[in-house]
Amino acid sequence: MIIRTANINDIDAIAKVEAKCFPVSEAATYESFEGRLKFYASHFWLMFDGEKLISFVDGLVTNEENLTDYMYSHPELHDEKGAWQMIFGVNTLPEYRNHGYAGELITRAIHDAHEQGRKGLVLTCKAEKVNYYAKFGFISEGISESNHGGAVWYQMRLKF
Repeated sequence: MIIRTANINDIDAIAKVEAKCFPVSEAATYESFEGRLKFYASHFWLMFDGEKLISFVDGLVTNEENLTDYMYSHPELHDEKGAWQMIFGVNTLPEYRNHGYAGELITRAIHDAHEQGRKGLVLTCKAEKVNYYAKFGFISEGISESNHGGAVWYQMRLKF
């Protein structure tokens, strides 16, 4: 498996993986990824099996302490000097799940955020994923203000 950061040429593969991993009400659109890749392609961690994108993690950097729904549609909020690495999505194609691939990418994102001098990382997840992210050191801060896709989300934070 190969891990690297993204560039605009990855957009089709990224959008296809996202569409297979999230319901329509929660999935980012192609247009959303265009903006994200324009502002923070180096904060997309991609994993390939040969030429096939199988998993990715992405999110902007900000000085805001909490992940808000507004951030998803405003990639221009990215601040490369920001304190917090937000994680918007952890995606793995269904046929590649349960092999630790997402965990490798999360670990890489944590490592990179630490090396870049961030205070830590923040993500939101559904209740059934709280324990999964806790394995990486994330602590649940309870139910998030997010209502993205009409779901209940828990904010998780990993501090360095």
